[in-house]
Amino acid sequence: MMRPQFVLFGDSITDQSFRPGGWGSALADSYSRKADVVLRGYGGYNTRWAQFLLDKIFPLQSSKPTLVVTVFFGANDAALLGRSSERQHVPLIEYKENLHRIITHLKNCSDSMLVVLITPPPVDENGRRQYARATYGENAVELPERTNEITGTYAKSCIEVAIEAGVPVIDLWSRMQETVGWQQKYLRCAKE
Repeated sequence: MMRPQFVLFGDSITDQSFRPGGWGSALADSYSRKADVVLRGYGGYNTRWAQFLLDKIFPLQSSKPTLVVTVFFGANDAALLGRSSERQHVPLIEYKENLHRIITHLKNCSDSMLVVLITPPPVDENGRRQYARATYGENAVELPERTNEITGTYAKSCIEVAIEAGVPVIDLWSRMQETVGWQQKYLRCAKE
């Protein structure tokens, strides 16, 4: 019996989603007898680089079409120019175009495929600064490579693309910040 596939497609946040307590493992547990949850997370990737993977992960002629795909990119796209992670930066307009291309490819694989966009999460700038100082000491870069404000513009653009494409979106950036102490409750230290 072929079970439906749910594919989690994204960057390192997706890649790490099967760690204890992760959202991917929770989803797999919830659908353990109903669907196969497949992890396709690529650490460091952005929407530009993700497009090179589409035909390999989601071939147009597949005998086992995917039922649901989550598309979770934007954290790396929002990296700031002139900072340590600038090679991951994708301009906002291109980010939106790339998301549209990804959705179009997925819909070309199957009209019935449910594509769900997930916005990048908020950035705990203070926590990232503390981690950098603890890890690199005096060599820590003082300027952040990401900010919550800029990441918020990518989150808003992700929502706009979802509306334009008629697909659902999970606004993680806004929802997480609705909780007091979200930095400690939802974000983990990179050393863990």
